[in-house]
Amino acid sequence: MKDDIPKKKKTLGLFDLSILGIGAIIGTGILVLTGIVAAQDSGPAVTLSFLIAAVASGLIGLCYAELATSLPNSGSAFFYAWVSVGNFAAFLAGWTLIGVYITTTATVANGWTGYFSSFLGELNVKLPQSMLAAPSNGGIINLPAVLMVLLITFVLTRGTSQSKIVNNILVGVKLTIILLFIIISFRDINLANYRSFFPYGVSGVFGGASAVFFSFLGFDALATSAEDAKNVNKTLPRAILISLSLSTLLYIVVGLVMTGVVKYKYLNVSEAMSYVLLTKGHTFIAEIVSFGAILGIMAVVFAFIYAGSNIIKSMGRNQFLPSKLAQVNQATYSPNRAIWLVGGLAAILAGEFDLHYLALIANVGSLLVFLLISVIAIVMRKKSPELERPFKIPGGATIPTLSVLICLILLVNISVTAWMSYVIWIAIGLVIYMLYTKKYAQVFDK
Repeated sequence: MKDDIPKKKKTLGLFDLSILGIGAIIGTGILVLTGIVAAQDSGPAVTLSFLIAAVASGLIGLCYAELATSLPNSGSAFFYAWVSVGNFAAFLAGWTLIGVYITTTATVANGWTGYFSSFLGELNVKLPQSMLAAPSNGGIINLPAVLMVLLITFVLTRGTSQSKIVNNILVGVKLTIILLFIIISFRDINLANYRSFFPYGVSGVFGGASAVFFSFLGFDALATSAEDAKNVNKTLPRAILISLSLSTLLYIVVGLVMTGVVKYKYLNVSEAMSYVLLTKGHTFIAEIVSFGAILGIMAVVFAFIYAGSNIIKSMGRNQFLPSKLAQVNQATYSPNRAIWLVGGLAAILAGEFDLHYLALIANVGSLLVFLLISVIAIVMRKKSPELERPFKIPGGATIPTLSVLICLILLVNISVTAWMSYVIWIAIGLVIYMLYTKKYAQVFDK
């Protein structure tokens, strides 16, 4: 049976889609992980880590553009796998995506607390450490992260047309404070800090690329917005290219500035931008950046909860998950049950687990989804050559094949611990598949 889509007003234009993509891509990666990855994985070569991840994402982005315009649906990889491979692969793709969005949201929220705490600290407001950290870091709960996720979840239940205004404002604030950081810190660069450019070797560069890859998950967030997009055949591919180009440029510049101002080994903090500014005495600017980051990172949470709920809605609509999860509010057209499920689980993880651990789990799922997208692009070319493709990947199967190889290389560099966590998530999914999905899921009918 076809994935029947209820009629609703298209509310997202090119600007809105570009902002959604930029909001999803530019977030924890640039505001939080740049410093941590520089300290732990890549050193000043963190810029190359981001460049590798960006090149891979560009190739994958082209695959997304072809699939999203030829098969416009909020289900993203789940729907593409359903159409091309079948129910079991579709369930695994959808279930992986749900896990990725939940853990990514939790990762982003976890990093957000660093800036929130730094901002309050400059105002001489000290929160109890037990309320700012997960148990693994000596605390009880990361309470600010939990409350922030729940707030954004509530905003999303108000509907796309209303909440997109909030998102656009948050992304605008985020871009402003990133540019402010670059302008103020550029004059503080000490070229001597670049002398040990590859302190962890080439393997460290690829390890860093694996660690930051989920930062580019904004492509999938855009693909899940296909049902809300105006003139999707033109706006979606353009939005993907615009968001990738701008995001990559900012990642590289911020990485160079950050590691040029402060020696890479001292950047192992979640509020890296504020930290860099404070080390050079820019206290007032650091306060502005912290406040902007507080608002800007919320835009990433917005994008990922929105995308995750759309995956659940699509799976529920086709009985891969209980159909009640696909129901939308009649007033707002928002799948509120799905939104609260994603937001609630993300809030729990954000409150109780470590940032770096969550990021690694998110990366495993992200890379596997991107690998699947690249394979599906090849499969659909052979299986449905007659399918109308408003946007077509140049070079035939060359780009999707390169995408697959890059994903495999980056997957090899992810820790066993992260792989084990992903396996546990898949095991839970297989139980659901055997008890529910296998019995009730619809078979795709052209």
